[in-house]
Amino acid sequence: MAETVTPYGRNTPLIASLDPLLRTWLPRQRWFAGKGRPVTGFTPVAVTELLPPDGRLGLYHLLLRVHQTGVPGPGDCYQFVIGVREALPPRLAPALIGHVTQGPLAGRTVYEALYDPRPAEVLLEALRTQARIGGLRFERDPGQEIRTDLVARLMTAEQSNSSVVYGDTFILKLLRRVVTGVNPDLELPLALAREGCPRVPAPTAWAYAETGREPYVLAVLQPYVRGGADGWELALRELAKGEDFAAEARELGRATAEVHTALARALPTVTLGHVQLQGLADGMIARLEAAVQAVPGLRPYATGLRQAYAALYRLAAEGDTRTAQRIHGDLHLGQCLRSADGQWSLIDFEGEPARPLAERRLPQPPVRDIAGMLRSFDYAARSVTPPAPDWAHGCRAAYCAGYAEVSGHDPRADAELLRAYETDKAVYEAVYEARHRPDWLPVPLSAIARLAAPDQEARP
Repeated sequence: MAETVTPYGRNTPLIASLDPLLRTWLPRQRWFAGKGRPVTGFTPVAVTELLPPDGRLGLYHLLLRVHQTGVPGPGDCYQFVIGVREALPPRLAPALIGHVTQGPLAGRTVYEALYDPRPAEVLLEALRTQARIGGLRFERDPGQEIRTDLVARLMTAEQSNSSVVYGDTFILKLLRRVVTGVNPDLELPLALAREGCPRVPAPTAWAYAETGREPYVLAVLQPYVRGGADGWELALRELAKGEDFAAEARELGRATAEVHTALARALPTVTLGHVQLQGLADGMIARLEAAVQAVPGLRPYATGLRQAYAALYRLAAEGDTRTAQRIHGDLHLGQCLRSADGQWSLIDFEGEPARPLAERRLPQPPVRDIAGMLRSFDYAARSVTPPAPDWAHGCRAAYCAGYAEVSGHDPRADAELLRAYETDKAVYEAVYEARHRPDWLPVPLSAIARLAAPDQEARP
């Protein structure tokens, strides 16, 4: 592998030649978080040549800050893996970025390299050999073998990052919007592996970039769950057949409790007292007020929703405390896999990517994860016609019961905190749907109506 490295803040002929192509291509990518505002340019953080473009195939790794109209600051940093060919074969047509007309790649075609097995194999080989290429560092667990005969394929399902599967052995999650610092998507699975928790695939290898500041975590390689069924798709399939999902929900509750218990052993916990509980409520109130301005459909429910947060203020005033620990941070059915033998695993510990990394790494009450899963059951039940609220109620109750069997604590017993977190989640969902999927807005609004009712008991 050859290499060239660009210092932070200096543009290059290569980036200048790619700029007009990336401006058009990037906003169409599912994982690009800056939709709705034009891309105005790029600043390179690092440019690394993985394969020289003088042969049939060239390969570049880019870390670029993306600048957009109306977005202040230096811009978010995104990771790109760019392939270079004379022309694309038909099988790679969906990967096309464009044809370069100037600069060092003039006359060549550039494309999203993860669609192409050969570049994906280059990444796996770098992980296997613990390569050092420019500022890129590839590490692996020395106790795990990485075979060299695994065929790569890009997963094309919509997601906020990119995933490549190697044979039926490994899956590489390539983070797209990257930040400096310790990423929980690597930190927490490593901590759970040290605790021997079987509910989360242990990292086999990982990659990061050194740019003179804190490193950027770029990718994590983990064992592939063979025959794994996505929890969301599995739930919808059972709904379509009119089948009960309560037994699966109960097992999923048990799996969640096992992960929470292991995280509490592996990493520090803290006690939330008066100041911290009041701060939780203050944040929820602020998000509600902003949401009411953005989504008119929330206004009739605002007074009732504030009551959910008022209960937190009462807990704080009465001197109640709660334990906070590291949690998943963005738990829903789509973050769960059921293996062919019926075992549930939790994946994707990155948290909500839109939140600052420091916030995502804070200890939080485990009930926040539980509230997210309860909302996910409700989403599944209301995505079918006609909606199936009884199905959701059964799943929610079974999930909480399964959680209690392992943890010794039924989350329904902490009704005030559960209601507050579920309300906060539903308010977030209403804003998201109003902006991105207006046809789905009735789903969170149905929960909003329930949560705002005077006799609301936060029952699952």
